[in-house]
This record gives sequence, structure tokens and C-alpha cells, in this order.
Amino acid sequence: MPAAPSPVRLPPTGEPISLQDVQRLIRSMFGEKDAARGPEATFLWFTEEIGELAGALRNGTREELALEFADVLAWLATLANIAGVDLEEAVRAKYGSGCPRCGAAVCVCDPAKKP
Repeated sequence: MPAAPSPVRLPPTGEPISLQDVQRLIRSMFGEKDAARGPEATFLWFTEEIGELAGALRNGTREELALEFADVLAWLATLANIAGVDLEEAVRAKYGSGCPRCGAAVCVCDPAKKP
């Protein structure tokens, strides 16, 4: 039987956490289960967490809201892991040079339109 991989830990409190840190942590904790579940079922769990976040935005305490944001991020990282997408690279590619629509560092797009 192969040895279990070493657990991944986040940097200590107060130190920055990268998106890659989040993806590695989630992959370490849940990677086998996530792969077995597949993208479609995982997406359903992700949307459920978005619904819980919506509820917390309306009626939740600050603590409940923080936990729901963490859940949404974790399930997004799970989906990215399953799809083989590095979130950090994806964010840099899309937003690293400014607004993807107008190119400005501070978006000047029409506020009525999605940037």
C-alpha cells in the first residue's frame, strides 16, 4: 500500500495565501473524492454553496458570511482542480493587465454593462 501524501498546510495566520496555496490545500484534502465525483456533480455542490452565500448576504452574521465565502472559494478551487486550471494563472491572464474590456487599471466601462 502506498504511503499517504504529506498533508498540505496554509502559511501561518497573518501571512499571505495565494490561489495556488488554496488549490493545493483543497487538492490535498479532497482530491481523490473530487476526481471520483466529477465536474458535473461538483458544479451542483458549487451552486448550492453559492445559494448559501446568497442567504448569508441577506441574513447572515459576519461569521456565517465569512464561512460561506470560504466554502465558495473551496468549491471553485475544486472545480478548477478537476478541470486542470491554475486559478492564479487564469486570473493573471484575464485581469493582470487591467479591465479585460477597457484595459484600464481602474475600470472606466459603462457601469450599466458587465466589464
